[in-house]
Amino acid sequence: MLKIKLSPKTEIIPVVPKKSSKILVQGTIDYKNVILLRKYITAEGKILPRRLSGLTAKQQRYMTKAIKNARIMSLLPFISQTKPSIQSF
Repeated sequence: MLKIKLSPKTEIIPVVPKKSSKILVQGTIDYKNVILLRKYITAEGKILPRRLSGLTAKQQRYMTKAIKNARIMSLLPFISQTKPSIQSF
């Protein structure tokens, strides 16, 4: 086994775990709540990743299922109506 020698000047910074804030109350994630679901969709219609939305893993799974159900019920669009245009020269 190799031991790592630290110089006396090296400071060890303790890792502080992220505090997960309870953004959503359990039971509020529903495919019929379109106003809430739109907050977790980008302008192109993509589902926001967990690191950007700030949800827990379980909440993100419920949110993804609810968004997909709302798309199937045609409450939310699969893609946005306006596509970003690429200018050609």
